[in-house]
Amino acid sequence: MTSKEHTIVISPIGDLGIGGELLEHLAREIGLFFGYNTDIRPIIEEKDLTFDPIRKQVYSTTLLDILSIASPPEAVKLLAITKADLFIPIFTHVYGEAQLGGKACILSTYRFKDGLYPDAQTFLSRIVKEAIHELSHTFSLRHCRDAACVMHYCRSMKEVDRKSKQLCRYCAVLLRDEMERLSKLNAA
Repeated sequence: MTSKEHTIVISPIGDLGIGGELLEHLAREIGLFFGYNTDIRPIIEEKDLTFDPIRKQVYSTTLLDILSIASPPEAVKLLAITKADLFIPIFTHVYGEAQLGGKACILSTYRFKDGLYPDAQTFLSRIVKEAIHELSHTFSLRHCRDAACVMHYCRSMKEVDRKSKQLCRYCAVLLRDEMERLSKLNAA
């Protein structure tokens, strides 16, 4: 069931250095996965990134708050994409971060070419998997122990490449239940 109230906004931040076809493909994949409409539009600008001059990276947690506030009212979820390197204080870097059960998540393509970038298809596959992973966090899904599940926490691009873009049975049930809960809230 899709409606205008069920739109996932995909928001590029600045020039990602990737073609519009990639964003269109990502929007299609996300739409198919979640069953929601997708809309690609910039919400914030590169100058809004919370750059840490000491680490020379963007602090993603602060950025999530900015994105959540700036999110359009029709967006059930917001996925921002940047080429900036992201971090949270306890890790040297993160591929993305999400508000667990919240509205916003962010994904960085910065490290998707690390060492193992054989072709454009692999790069695209990594973006789709990690976008689905971060968006699923906004639907209250946590990390999964199943190495094939898209919700598996990956420490390297090799692990991202090995996992599928699908949920395991357990995570699929959790996502379906959360989406039904949200649908009932929106209908009320």
